[in-house]
Amino acid sequence: MNKASAQLAVAESGHQTSHPTFREAFRFWLKLGFVSFGGPTGQIAMMHTEVVEKKKWVGERHFLHALNFCMLLPGPEAQQLAIYIGWLLHKTRGGIVAGALFVIPSIFILWTLSYIYVAYGHVPSIAAIFYGLKPAVLAIVAAAVIRIGSKALKNAVMWAIAMTAFVAIYFFRVPFPLIIIGAGIIGLTGGKILPQFFLGSLDHDARSTSSGEEVCPTPRSSFIRVFQIAATWIFLWWLPLALAGIFLGTQHTIFREGLFFSKAALVTFGGAYAVLPYVSQLAVEHYQWLRADQMLDGLGLAETTPGPLIMVLQFAGFLGGWNHPGNLPPLLAATLGALITTWTTFVPCFLWVFIGAPYIEKLRGARQLTAALSTVTAAVVGVILNLAVWFGVHVIFPPGGNVDWFAIVVCAIAFVGMLRWKWSIIPVILGSGMLGLIYTLAGFR
Repeated sequence: MNKASAQLAVAESGHQTSHPTFREAFRFWLKLGFVSFGGPTGQIAMMHTEVVEKKKWVGERHFLHALNFCMLLPGPEAQQLAIYIGWLLHKTRGGIVAGALFVIPSIFILWTLSYIYVAYGHVPSIAAIFYGLKPAVLAIVAAAVIRIGSKALKNAVMWAIAMTAFVAIYFFRVPFPLIIIGAGIIGLTGGKILPQFFLGSLDHDARSTSSGEEVCPTPRSSFIRVFQIAATWIFLWWLPLALAGIFLGTQHTIFREGLFFSKAALVTFGGAYAVLPYVSQLAVEHYQWLRADQMLDGLGLAETTPGPLIMVLQFAGFLGGWNHPGNLPPLLAATLGALITTWTTFVPCFLWVFIGAPYIEKLRGARQLTAALSTVTAAVVGVILNLAVWFGVHVIFPPGGNVDWFAIVVCAIAFVGMLRWKWSIIPVILGSGMLGLIYTLAGFR
């Protein structure tokens, strides 16, 4: 069901919403944590189908406005949307349960896959499967550029912003946060001077949410409440880092990973694809916690597990601890690295949502915010293009200088299949892995 038909369905139903019990919501969020494949787009669509269309727990207008709010925040928007809906239904405990269960299943699944990867990744058959995964990941990222770009780049100004962002990060190594901040400033300024170029369809979407049904009333906010929430979640956020610094030292990989991914949590606008170049610049090239090909493998693993795609950062934390354990056993260091990375990536999401949700209605119709969001989205397209080129260089031109024609063919087939025939990600990943295994066992590699 598209947006218009969903809104019509809500209108015809008399704008009625039902309120679930906490137990009903708990069961739903637990189930969602195990079946939320398909990246943020698929996860958001799944939540919309369940909580708006089928269960009618949340109205269409409130769901869309909550999504717009989450898109403005750093971090994984799908998990933040789950936190918001859980909070809307059952206040703080509902938000905690929704956000936690959205992630917890994938933590255990990805930890298991990460251990298999580092312990048995050099077994020929497993290495062959990962060989097939790499071109599939490249195709997925390239398709994301096309999909997001077709929606975000509606005029020449947006195209220019996207290409400027690509040139800045690819050729001049401009840090990702500066690109996002710069795009936001351009949007705020351009929205006043040339609103016809900086608002576009996003302005229409923002206005469209200003009419429709009302749902659960938004709780009042106060300075005391904001202070309490901020103090609680900042304490929880930084507690593991303090413990790591005290017991392991500030130069240990575990502490440095916690500090780095805490910084990343503040600037990860645009989702997993947009933040990966930023992580790759530092985790791969600066800290050397893992190699570029291992980052590709991690993205492939994250694509095959439920939960947010940004879980690939847990894989990076696991590899960092495994490769640089210090005075700890490698598996313990890897596990601690994975946990502190995941903690510092997702705990801030609760902080942003719990503080900002009561003010969400004040964002409605804010034209300058809409203009800033449109330019940030355009810049994110250029950043994702940089990621596609970065992956492409490592996949198609592996060490040794020879062109990998198998990678080119598999990538092209997967790319066309996802764009033209709407292949889902899971079959593409599994099929490419099997092709890599068959190609290797047949003696062609």
